[in-house]
Amino acid sequence: MYLRFWSRRTLPWCLAAALGVALPSVALADEVVQQATALVRQGQALQAFQLLDAHEARRAGDPVFDAAMGEAAHAAGQYTRAIMARERVLAADPGNQAAQVALGQSLQAVGDRRGVLALPPQVQALLIPVDAGHTLDQFLYSYDRPEYGGHSSIKGYVELGVGHDSNANAAPVVGELQSPVPGTPPWALLPEAQATSGNYVVAQAGLRGRAVINSRWSVVGTALAATRHYGGQADRFDHTALDGALGMAFRAERHEVIVSGQGSYYALDGSRLRTMGGVLGEWIYRIDGFRQWGSFLQVLEVRYPTQELRNVRRSVLGTSYSHLFRNGTSAYAGVYGGREQPKANDADPLGHRLWGVRLGGQWPLAPQWTVFASADWEHRRYGGQDPFFAVTRTDRQAQVALGLNWTPAPGWRVTPQWQITRNASTLPITDYERRVFSILLRREF
Repeated sequence: MYLRFWSRRTLPWCLAAALGVALPSVALADEVVQQATALVRQGQALQAFQLLDAHEARRAGDPVFDAAMGEAAHAAGQYTRAIMARERVLAADPGNQAAQVALGQSLQAVGDRRGVLALPPQVQALLIPVDAGHTLDQFLYSYDRPEYGGHSSIKGYVELGVGHDSNANAAPVVGELQSPVPGTPPWALLPEAQATSGNYVVAQAGLRGRAVINSRWSVVGTALAATRHYGGQADRFDHTALDGALGMAFRAERHEVIVSGQGSYYALDGSRLRTMGGVLGEWIYRIDGFRQWGSFLQVLEVRYPTQELRNVRRSVLGTSYSHLFRNGTSAYAGVYGGREQPKANDADPLGHRLWGVRLGGQWPLAPQWTVFASADWEHRRYGGQDPFFAVTRTDRQAQVALGLNWTPAPGWRVTPQWQITRNASTLPITDYERRVFSILLRREF
């Protein structure tokens, strides 16, 4: 009887007292989340992360708190903590697609490609691909990063395309050249030496891979084959290229050093024009999943079987920085310099010193669309006077490219691109302008 009386009279007051203590705590907790969210929006992600970090031990498992924690940690560059918080959100709500996309972004940030591939296909399609631009493919990444768990990897692609080239032979656009001898008439160029335009078809295939030996050492390699066939009078400029590289990679923490041997074969109109062979050394420093520095030293022997006078040793040293922003935008910048030293005696006019700058980036327009642009500039000064024109050749070459990438389905890419090259040269015969428009279809596997 006494217990029944205590329950009727006392228990409601105890519950009211407990709620009176709990409600302010919940309000305080919500205030913490709101304050952290506001800090992230103001660009103060680190302060937001530190604020939530003090409450994580007590509030972990609360989806509202975990979502805010994941957002703040990711924005502050604490990607591992972001993954842990976002996994807790999905544990409470497995079908939350927004949380799956957020987790995928954090997995991309730490280079966990296997984790991304474990997400549902519709979620993968919503993630902005890191390796989405053809220009960035060629400039930034020579080999795949080591897979999560240290597994070997191999990637390949095939590419088909059509295009139009306004100057397939990189020739002067004028029909005659000013004679270097005062008082003599201009020199008339033969038709085959003038700029020749034409439509073309192109096919290309490539492989790159990494065979992991242990947590630090890997064997890496690439292989590339490409051919271009012109129509009409430009068909004499059909060409084929074969390139390959094989080497060793050593990785320690954020550093990776790669040393590889390289070989290249280039044929023009069915006949071998040039071969190259040498060594490439690379040092890559990955600040995190979004930023990296890369430096290289390349030494090549360039040989022309039918024109031995043109044989040179090419040595180039350069460095670059690339950055992937959290909204999917990426950018890179690089500088390089070197020389081509003739192998033959008294061939100084054929050798030169060079330096250049490269800039580029890509911007997401929609989940399946990105626009990319690049600009390259190179200065070359040759080692002596040209015997025919009595001037020392100096080239200032600029190249600008603009294009779109459309990924209609995973592994497929369509790329329309416009490229302009202008080589301003003190040697009239090497002063030219070239415009190339192409549409490429690429399948990756």
